[in-house]
Amino acid sequence: MGISQYIKEIGRGPRGSKPLTREQAADLFGQVLDGTASDLEIGAFCLAMRIKGETPEEMCGFLDATHSRMALLPASDRPLIVLPSYNGARKLPVLTPLLALLLAREGLPVLLHGMRTEARRTLASDVLLALGVPALTAPEKIANGRVAHIETQHLHAGLARLLKVREVVGLRNAGHSAVKLMNPCAGAAVVVTSYTHPEYYEMLQATFGALHMTALLSRGLEGEVAADP
Repeated sequence: MGISQYIKEIGRGPRGSKPLTREQAADLFGQVLDGTASDLEIGAFCLAMRIKGETPEEMCGFLDATHSRMALLPASDRPLIVLPSYNGARKLPVLTPLLALLLAREGLPVLLHGMRTEARRTLASDVLLALGVPALTAPEKIANGRVAHIETQHLHAGLARLLKVREVVGLRNAGHSAVKLMNPCAGAAVVVTSYTHPEYYEMLQATFGALHMTALLSRGLEGEVAADP
């Protein structure tokens, strides 16, 4: 069926565009993740949504599509602490690995997920690898007191492919927002995430509330989930 009918709604510019319903957003994002949309359609979707901005209802639909397709980790014995890490650090120390290790020291299971979308940044996963923490190649149960990290492609290849569009068009897209909010665990989890621009705070808060997710939302440091001191 394609996603052109949705692009017509969201691609009319900041004044003429219309928000999608949650169901429409889930259908659109599902087609993008499944690879049934053409490269041209995906590029148009990314740019149109970037100009328009996501509503909480649209983001709920994007996450509905993501959660229904993603390879999930089995439930841990305690709520899994989920740390999305997609920015890394350009100038300042990347503190997300320290956050993960401190949480694990308190006996919590911790999962960091992410991938490289910019060449000139140090990623949290780079630091964990340097510390001798190997990356997972498939979802598995995370034990209490353990830090694990996994690349996005092992959760959903289509989602990783969408994030790589940034390498072509040079801009972030709705996929980057979705990965910062998603819960890749089949059991109880606490998603720790952040925002950099104040206008995103209300959208993220409303999305977590609508999905009844347990989350910690704070102002991030260079886009990472460690709180900006």
